[in-house]
Amino acid sequence: MHVTVARDDQNDAIETNAHHPDAADELVIRALGNSEQGVDFLLRQLDVESSAAKRQYILLTGLGRQIRDPKDAAMRHKLETKLQNLLEKETDSNVVLETARDLRRMQWGRNAALIAPGIARAEQEGNRTGASLLQKEADDWLAWDEQINLPTFLRTPPPVFQVVPADVAIRVLAIGDFGTGNAAQMNLASTMRAYHQKHPFSFGITLGDNFYPRGVSSPQDEKWDAFWEQPYGPMKIRFYPSLGNHDYLQADGPAAEVLYSNRSKTWTMPATFYTYTAGPVQFFAIDTQELSDTKLFQRQVAWLDAELAKSTARWKVVYGHYQIYSATRGDEQNLIHRLLPVLRNRVDLYLCGHDHNMQQLRQEAGVHFFLSGGGGASLYDFRDPNYPHSIFKAKKNGFTVIEADSKSMKIQLIGTDGEPMNSAEIH
Repeated sequence: MHVTVARDDQNDAIETNAHHPDAADELVIRALGNSEQGVDFLLRQLDVESSAAKRQYILLTGLGRQIRDPKDAAMRHKLETKLQNLLEKETDSNVVLETARDLRRMQWGRNAALIAPGIARAEQEGNRTGASLLQKEADDWLAWDEQINLPTFLRTPPPVFQVVPADVAIRVLAIGDFGTGNAAQMNLASTMRAYHQKHPFSFGITLGDNFYPRGVSSPQDEKWDAFWEQPYGPMKIRFYPSLGNHDYLQADGPAAEVLYSNRSKTWTMPATFYTYTAGPVQFFAIDTQELSDTKLFQRQVAWLDAELAKSTARWKVVYGHYQIYSATRGDEQNLIHRLLPVLRNRVDLYLCGHDHNMQQLRQEAGVHFFLSGGGGASLYDFRDPNYPHSIFKAKKNGFTVIEADSKSMKIQLIGTDGEPMNSAEIH
């Protein structure tokens, strides 16, 4: 999809020529949804845009963040009014469905917020049992607020578990932004299999956006075989995945990915976030979609803080989907404020995807940052050639290999030829 945005007194327009945007288009529409002026522009486009596919894309991508978490009551009222009006006149069933989901999301979120004063009063009175029960109810409502049929117990991690004995060195494969079924994904998967023949992996991890464009519908979805088992199953290793924003775009998607663990020898995802040890490393798979939500992030941050405090592992690796720093999208302020303080001087590596390229970012407070989003989705450009956090960047497909023993941990960005594009070693 090609998008042209004209912003002057005479003309505001989005022009598209296909259902799926390219990287630049997606960034433009997402950026418009981050400002009040941009939201007003997108709301006007819903009235004049003739293509139903384009209207649906505006609702999904352009307005999605404000619908999930309106910045104030005025914005909430504006969006709810527009969605109600759109339901009355919209003729395309897909757009009607997306609009109805968005409206329900906003209404459930508003109702869930009404529980907050009761939680606060229970805590002030020292009634921890009452506060806990009310918080669980709020969490259940907020799962509906996200339009995800995901019960609270699937958002509750198990105790830390062991994957590889502590005295064994490990080699780990990491892939992000891959589940398209296109030639780029399949060619890179072939490179991974060849690499595995020469340098066997202990196991793998995913960095989210496991399935495009809207996740999976169930543990039986046909994408599991075509986009997952066929390309990666021949390696006969187990993966420990994390979720990306595209994995959340279908109502049952996150639950389907957790529950697929019961059907597969290659996929283990006990909850939407969890931790485990492997050799000298403790890994923490986090759900950055939840961390980006103002209402939901506290519980996961508290869990991560407590688990890091208890960890005795030589190395600590946190991985998820959204970037903290990136030469494509820049700084992700939500994670800088909510996640980074927990990582500083406690975690050795933060590994993510989201931007469809390969990057190494500058170390900060003992944390090394790598971005590995070149797993198969359309590649993204770099917007700021002088981005201050950047050490290495390549607009290429690739995957990441982590090798760790008790003395060092090595991170390599591997290209489609199976050779390192970039590497770093932590002692």
